[in-house]
Amino acid sequence: MSIQHNLSKISKNIPSEITLVAVSKTKPIEAVLEAYKSGQRIFGENKVQEMVEKHEALPQDIQWHLIGHLQRNKVKYIAPFVSLIHGVDSFQTLEEINKHATKNSRIIECLLQAKIATEESKFGMSFSEIQEILDSEKLRALQNIRVVGLMGMASFTDNKLQISKEFKSLKTFFNTTSLKTLSMGMSGDYPLAIENGSNMVRVGSAIFGARN
Repeated sequence: MSIQHNLSKISKNIPSEITLVAVSKTKPIEAVLEAYKSGQRIFGENKVQEMVEKHEALPQDIQWHLIGHLQRNKVKYIAPFVSLIHGVDSFQTLEEINKHATKNSRIIECLLQAKIATEESKFGMSFSEIQEILDSEKLRALQNIRVVGLMGMASFTDNKLQISKEFKSLKTFFNTTSLKTLSMGMSGDYPLAIENGSNMVRVGSAIFGARN
């Protein structure tokens, strides 16, 4: 199946109010360009260097989302152009993003990552840690970032009840905030994520094919 065909099929299954992030990590520039020519404008990368290279080589109206774990010493490379940073899992990272956003005269939008999965390897904060950041005066002092939502990754399991439960827990917490974006769901579980209230999904292999 072509990338164009896959995008068309997924778009038909996703309500218009849901934002589709095409996860292009590890995929060649030609594949991103094919998706771009099919109308896709939002792409997600999980490695800073790869995102910088693609940003430089591809059309400038693409919105780049950093979806992987962001090391603080790499913020400076993406600060000039990144549209949304998904996986912010500490206040220190917000401070670093704010510092480099200020240097670039930009306001960078961010999502706080909640740990909803059972795996120890998954990054993220507890709901109470996120609430503490949202309520803090320190956050309001950061003028060049905007926390616009939350992100969560469900456990890697075939147990749909468990996945739904994890998504539901994040949606319930999200509803207590005034944030606008809830990023949950990937190629294997995005329909479940949408059922449970996600309004942004990160889809890679279902668009571009399996990764090597």
